[in-house]
Amino acid sequence: MSEQPAFTPEFAVGYRALMLDGVLRELEITKKVLAAIPDSKSDYRPDPNARSAWELAWHLANTDVQFLDGIADLNFSMATPENKPNTVAELVEWYETNIKRGAARVAALSPQQLLTPVNFLGAFNFPAVVYLAFLNNHSIHHRGALATYLRPMGSKVPSIYGGSYDEPLEMADAATA
Repeated sequence: MSEQPAFTPEFAVGYRALMLDGVLRELEITKKVLAAIPDSKSDYRPDPNARSAWELAWHLANTDVQFLDGIADLNFSMATPENKPNTVAELVEWYETNIKRGAARVAALSPQQLLTPVNFLGAFNFPAVVYLAFLNNHSIHHRGALATYLRPMGSKVPSIYGGSYDEPLEMADAATA
């Protein structure tokens, strides 16, 4: 394994700003995908070995929040909250509230804290700021998986990165733009 690069405090602060901006932009897209889950079909699973839609949605939401809290705490405990949401609407609200809370906590870290090596469950030991990329990749990966559940559940697939069949991309008229 190659040696980790030595990040500067300036890099850590700039990288944090870039990644948190992305996390908050992705939040809006993820909320649309979560909100598209019909409560009445949240037990849908495409295969007996797959997570149900609800299990996948909770994993996506909870783990994203756990990543932010782990970064802010400089310790990944991956604790699950006692009061979990019970409906899709509650989950969307819980996710928005806790992502914004966690992002604010990470935004308050000093450059030195961002550069503090943090052990991730014995698998990695990277500077805290590096885990923002893990959060980003995790979120997008599971959101994409969840989006594939929507149509078989009888729901509509929202626009994610451009239009979908159900929510086509609206292009500005080139003549008026």
